Formats: sequence, C-alpha cells, structure tokens
Amino acid sequence: MIQTNNSEETTQLPDIQSTGDVRKVAINKVGVTNVRYPISLRTPGEGEGNTFLHTVATINMFVSLPHHEKGTHMSRFLEVLNEYHEELCSDTLVEICASMREKLKSQDAFLDLTFPYFIDKKAPVTGQSGKLDFDVRFEIAAGTIDDFIMTLKVPATSLCPCSKEISEYGAHNQRCEMTVKVRIADGVHLWIEELFAMIEKCASTQVFSVLKRPDEKWVTERAYENPKFVEDIVRDMAVTLNADDRIEWYQCFSENFESIHNHNAYAFIENDKREKTD
Repeated sequence: MIQTNNSEETTQLPDIQSTGDVRKVAINKVGVTNVRYPISLRTPGEGEGNTFLHTVATINMFVSLPHHEKGTHMSRFLEVLNEYHEELCSDTLVEICASMREKLKSQDAFLDLTFPYFIDKKAPVTGQSGKLDFDVRFEIAAGTIDDFIMTLKVPATSLCPCSKEISEYGAHNQRCEMTVKVRIADGVHLWIEELFAMIEKCASTQVFSVLKRPDEKWVTERAYENPKFVEDIVRDMAVTLNADDRIEWYQCFSENFESIHNHNAYAFIENDKREKTD
C-alpha cells in the first residue's frame, strides 16, 4: 500500500487564483451567495435576561478584488463562517465581516444576511397569541467604509380614503408591505421589535396571525376609521423615523397590493439626518 502525505500534495498543487491578471480591471464584489446557515438573534428580555431567537439565514459573502489578482479563494468564505458555527449570532456579525477581510487579504468585505423573524403578537380584543413572521436583512461592510444597515419588511393593512369618501357604504382595502432601511448612530441600540412596532403603526391598521370574530370586527373597523393612501403611509413612516435620534439615515417605502386594480401603488422617501438642512 502506497501512502501519500496530503499536506505535501496540497503544497505542490498550483494556486491559480493567486496568479496575476493583465486586464487591469478591479472587481467591487466577488464571493459566494445563497448560503443557508443557522443563526441566533438576541431579543429583548426582562432586565439582564436577554434571550435568543434561532432562525435560518440566507447569507451572501463578498470581498473586493484588486485588478492585479486573478481570483479570490472561495473556500475561505465558508471557512470563516464555520469558525463561528458555535456562536453565529447577531453579536458576532461585524466581527465575522472583519475576519473575512483579514482572511482573504482584501481591502473591503461585505456580509449580507436575510432571514425570517418571529414575534409573539396578541389579538387586539381576545388577546389570543400567535407568531407573526416578517423578513429582516442585515448588510454589513468592513474596510474602506464600515457600515451596518438593518432592513425590515412589515406587513400591514391600508384602506383607501378616496374609496371611503365616494362610496355610500364600504371602502376597498388591501394588504401592504412597508419596508424600512436604517443606519443606527454609534453607541446606541435599536431592537428589531422596536423598529417593527414603530413602523406598523403607520398603516391603516396592523395584521395578526390569530383573529377571532371580535378581533376581526376591531381590525375591520380600525382600518375604516383610519384610511390612508400609500403617500400617507410613507409620510407617517418618515415622521416616525425623523423623531428617533438613534436613527441617522433611512429609506422607507410602501407597496400597497391593490384589491380593485391589477397593479400596485408605491411610494418612497429617503433621508440622511446627518446632512445639515436649511
């Protein structure tokens, strides 16, 4: 039986990625996408007793590549991720991004995670509890610019003010999806649950996972009493975000899935609160 030394074989294999490239074209982002990985997210608890929510994230991992290098080492992305498999949580994400940059010897690194998040939400009248899910995204950068953006997609209900005004009875309503992207000031914290609660109040009414008949009556009447165009929704989102000093920059938009049209209504606002205004 012939035995071989795997480490010696590895050192003798050619490393094509590290060879030069003559085209002189730098690449902004190169890496791996659609990596599914378990993650733990810290949630607010009583006093010091924070708990963790366990979910599965879809992860994209990138670095920048200078013009003189042919390719990056794709396997190293997963190596970095697997180094944190015992503690891949919200507390270590910035550290992971910095570790990617170091391990791949790159000027910039980018970490992008999208995952379903769950909150316990009680029905408005009966108090029936249920799990409500929504999508969250973290975008992290390390290097030339250090950055962290949190995105939430918040489901809600909107009711058309025009329809209510012109109809003898009733008004058409629709589901809407409000999206908010925020940058948080250094040294402060904003829980996912806090931002979700702030944004869902900007619609005509909230949505719930469990509704009994008294709850359904409340939701229907609440929407009718609080009609909003898509423009009203994003303006209320902007007013809410402007009032929170923890938020330095935001984008907010809403898409209303029309019930009497085969198209959707959409509105968008962006504001960098760090910029001076007249």
